[in-house]
Amino acid sequence: MDSRCSSSADSRTVVRVAINSTPVSAHGESYEVAGKKCISDVRRTFCLFVTFDLLFITLLWIIELNVNGGIPKQLDEEVLHYDYHASFFDIFLLAVFRFASLILAYAVFRLRHWWAIAVTTAVSCAFLIAKVILSKTRSIHGVKPLQFYVSAFLRACQLLSQGAFGYLLPIISFVLAWIETWLLDFKVLPQEAEDENRYRSILDASERAPLLCPGPMSDGQFYSPPESVADTDEDLDDKQGLFLSSH
Repeated sequence: MDSRCSSSADSRTVVRVAINSTPVSAHGESYEVAGKKCISDVRRTFCLFVTFDLLFITLLWIIELNVNGGIPKQLDEEVLHYDYHASFFDIFLLAVFRFASLILAYAVFRLRHWWAIAVTTAVSCAFLIAKVILSKTRSIHGVKPLQFYVSAFLRACQLLSQGAFGYLLPIISFVLAWIETWLLDFKVLPQEAEDENRYRSILDASERAPLLCPGPMSDGQFYSPPESVADTDEDLDDKQGLFLSSH
């Protein structure tokens, strides 16, 4: 009987420990697998948006080449005879630069800092603003200030005089660069920091779980009295005689 009680107590203890530790260990393993074998969902969304940035700018540039006289002719003018003020080839190269830098930093090396996106956004903004505003004014010498700024303004209008794409490509490239910055700084990095804190709390809980489980139950908790032997006929007669004599 004692051995049976002790075995049942041990089995209940093992089952209780298994029940308490299984969910925590399962969650911990799932977070560990997610952290080591793949990137987070929000980071994958960011990488998809960076890819969309490159493909969208490429599509607009191809449409611009086709609209303004045909792709072979415009490739010869914008690539082989590159002009900073009239060509959109540099905006395409700027999109390639953003794509290569951000994918390398946040998909390959999985950085958790904003310095890479800060560099790409700063370079993109400086280049686009310079492309729209500046002109060949550095080669102008000995002119009056008013003539200087009028010439600069007219040279800047040369890019915008090429139709809708003169507005679309610089503006869209500028907006996409800032959307990527917002997405990384306000979505990717905070979400991954929150997931990492949750993962650490689950690991701490799994380490404390065995200490919180009850120890093996003692035999006194499952004590059962020994079986009482039934009284024989002689014992009954003796007890009956004692009862009658007392009365």
